[in-house]
This record gives sequence, C-alpha cells and structure tokens, in this order.
Amino acid sequence: MEEYPPVVVIGAATMDTKGRPSVALSQGTSSEGDIRISAGGSARNIAENLGRLGVPTTLLTAVGNDASGRHIVSAAEENGIDTDHVVVADGFSTGAYMAIYDERGEMAFSIHDMDIMGLITPQYLYRKRGLLASAALVAIDANLPPRTLRTLFSLVRKHSVRVCADPTTVALSQRLKPYLADLYMVTPNAAEAEALTGLRVATKGHALKAARALVSMGVSVAIVTLGENGLCYASPESSGTLPAIQCDIVDLTGAGDALTAAVVFGLLNELDVDDSVRLGLAAAALTIQCRETVCPSLSVDLLYDQMIV
Repeated sequence: MEEYPPVVVIGAATMDTKGRPSVALSQGTSSEGDIRISAGGSARNIAENLGRLGVPTTLLTAVGNDASGRHIVSAAEENGIDTDHVVVADGFSTGAYMAIYDERGEMAFSIHDMDIMGLITPQYLYRKRGLLASAALVAIDANLPPRTLRTLFSLVRKHSVRVCADPTTVALSQRLKPYLADLYMVTPNAAEAEALTGLRVATKGHALKAARALVSMGVSVAIVTLGENGLCYASPESSGTLPAIQCDIVDLTGAGDALTAAVVFGLLNELDVDDSVRLGLAAAALTIQCRETVCPSLSVDLLYDQMIV
C-alpha cells in the first residue's frame, strides 16, 4: 500500500438498534425476532472500514459523555482510528439510530436522533483547519449542519483537498447540492441520485445517466448504488455498470459505507476508478454477510479475495 497522510472523516457516530422479525410484521402487536445493538453512524462506519483496511484515519464527530459515547470512542481506538479530536459533550445524548426490518431483511421503518451533530460547528472545523489542510482526503456524511458544510468547503478549497460525500438520506442529500462542483466523489443510492440530479432513476440506464450527470456538474467520481442490482459509476474518463456480488444477505446496514471506504482505499492506492469501484462492491458484499454494521473480519486480503475481476 502507498503511504499517505490520514483521511479525515467527518460526520455522525451513533449507537444503532436493529430489529428483524422471524415472521411477517403485524401492526399493533409485538413480533418475535432478533434485536442487535452496535456502533454505527455513516461517518463512523466509513472510518472503521478504513481503519480495518490499514488506512490512517482521523474521526471528527461528537458523542455524549455517556456509556454509548465511551463505547464508540473506545471501539474506534481499537481499530486504529485517531479520536483525539472527537467532541465529548456533557448534557447531550450520543446520536442514535433505530431500524425495523421485515422478515426478508428489507428495512420497513427507521428513526434517527442526531441533535448532537449541531456541536460540529463552523468554529469547531476552523479550529481543526490544520488537519483538513494536510489530509490525504476528507470523507463526510450529510448529517453535518448546512453552516458547517459551508465552512468545510471554504477551508478545503484553499488547499485543494479532495472531498468524498455520502448523501446519507434523500432529505439530507439536499445539503450537498450547492457543493457538487467541489466534490471529488459522491455515492448516492437511486433515490438520493434523483434528489441530487432531478432525473428519474428507476433502471440501470437511468442510474448511469444520473452518474454521468453528476460528473457533468463537477463531481470527479459518481457512484449510484442499486442494492441487489449492483451499481453504475462515472468519471471524466470512464463509466459503466457492475452487478452486485451474489451472496447470502444477513444485514444490509452499512453496505454503502463499506463501499465508500473501499473505493477511497483503492483511489488512495492509485488504482483506477474501475478497479476501485470493484473493491467497493467486494466490501459491500462482505458487509451484508455479517450481522455487524462493519464486517469484523474485513481486511485487504479478504477484500481482494471477494473482488470481481
């Protein structure tokens, strides 16, 4: 692997609670099933995946001074992530995410509590401007407040630092629209791609058109994920579609974050976009075969073993 400065990852860190029933959900009554609690949050997930791939990583986020926050920080440190700059706040609860799946493992409902992200302020980022200026790359999720995003892009522009963004949700993706020309990479799903481009995305052909549209708006690498139908991607030099890797699906949570991290890994190690995207698909496939949000056995060797050639 190439040696490079740390990737700085900025965004949400949460405790995730995920429930999956054994049989079809029935409204108004409880269903027998499986409930799991683990560390999550899009930015935190990306950071952990990068750490497991040996990428030097610094996490900028906020957690409460509570058991959940301490667990998130401790787990990140165990994976080699620099947490020295994490805000640990009294009087705030650590971010939380709750998802209810159906018996097939498809999400039925979800709720998130991200009020603590308001502590990632423009002033906080300004104090961390030295980290941003020297980063190999900055990866963000769209949980960042709009004022904070404005400051972030102002700071990184001065030093030509590349920024990769996960739109996170359809509603939050709107926060990224003013900065598409500043993004090096963006990884929306179909619905998020529609929100970013205004184009309908119902087929692979639509998704490829949306990816190319994002490139025409200034994005260097656009990847539109399509779940079990794979993905479409585009850059100024190439574009294409790739099928999903066939595997047993245990839990879909975190697949997109794993894909983002593995593509970043590939690009930092000077792979071309096509091979980097294949690494991303491999990471997503490994993740959905695990109950955990981040595959605990993820490694560079395992990633290449899973990769579509």
